[in-house]
Amino acid sequence: MTSFRTLDEAPVKGQRVLVRVDINVPMEDGKVTDATRIERVIPTLREISARGGKVVLLAHFGRPKGKREPKDSLAPVAKAVSAALGKPVAFANDCIGDVAAQAIAKLGEGDVLLLENTRFHAGEEKNDKAFVAELAKLGDLYVNDAFSAAHRAHASTEGLAHVLPAYVGRSMQAELDALRKGLEKPARPVVAIVGGAKVSTKLDLLENLVAKVDALVIGGGMANTFLHAEGVNIGKSLAEKDLADTARRVLSVAQEKNCAIILPVDGVVAYEFKAHAPHHAYGFDAVPTDGMILDVGPQSIERIKAAIDDAATIVWNGPLGAFELAPFDHGTVVAARHAAERTKQGKLVSIAGGGDTVAALHHAGVADDFTYVSTAGGAFLEWLEGKDLPGVSALKVP
Repeated sequence: MTSFRTLDEAPVKGQRVLVRVDINVPMEDGKVTDATRIERVIPTLREISARGGKVVLLAHFGRPKGKREPKDSLAPVAKAVSAALGKPVAFANDCIGDVAAQAIAKLGEGDVLLLENTRFHAGEEKNDKAFVAELAKLGDLYVNDAFSAAHRAHASTEGLAHVLPAYVGRSMQAELDALRKGLEKPARPVVAIVGGAKVSTKLDLLENLVAKVDALVIGGGMANTFLHAEGVNIGKSLAEKDLADTARRVLSVAQEKNCAIILPVDGVVAYEFKAHAPHHAYGFDAVPTDGMILDVGPQSIERIKAAIDDAATIVWNGPLGAFELAPFDHGTVVAARHAAERTKQGKLVSIAGGGDTVAALHHAGVADDFTYVSTAGGAFLEWLEGKDLPGVSALKVP
């Protein structure tokens, strides 16, 4: 990773190290219900602490829109960070000013402090220079370990990198390394698997991928839009029929770029959108006019497995069917387990990301078997779309 300074180069001992983390975790009754994002940043915090740095955590929580909202306080999260880290984590009731400065002044080498929600100040999301300066007063070094917030040009995710010596944390480093293996310098052939409900939310993604990958598997509700564009009868299935011309354009560009498009050839059809609804697999010459395609069919699953077998690298975003409703999770689960098995055999680099995708991989029991699973939602998607991520660009060494 020659274009970024890592913790290996950071002189943290005795220094106040501002570490931007994403611990915007789900809470219920004041307790964290999923600590995945906290767990991802623990190696960075542990390393800086062990090397004698004074660890000062910057984070956002919820959408308080520049106002102090008690429900969006990070105070309860400090306890969860402490539990994961295995040592006390102090908390300061503000992220700038005397309150923050006094709390930091009390830190000894190796101590950890969490500052209050950066979004309690309007200057955070505006990337206001004065607010950046207030944050910068509190630290000697800046470490960004929040890839999932890197698509936002905010004060604590982008602004600070320009005014303090800046480094990438271990979680960010792992993410950037995985993404390079996915599309920037991948082992080929590269196969992308893209699913989800709507083409409209993933147009930029599809248009970027067809220029970069060798084959593109399209599943989920968005596949129905492509099938409709090709004149296939999809019954009452979810589709954006007004995007038929757009779908045809994507197919045309894929042909120009020698990217094979793999669409379903059959589907599992039901008559109502609910778990365990009566269902049947049909070829696309026989889908009932009042039926809905809720999953890829058995022949399609075999085609997807074959594409995975042919790949050296896969990049996955989005489920292949209505995976939240059994048994319409079948196609997604089978494909995920097949990719996981190939990965364990050392035959595949598998990179996945996006909220539904991560949930689907956990549902299939294979999240730990993929090469890398990104916990970033919007940032992962924007990277797949080929967009510049301000929080990453700011960390690059000139």
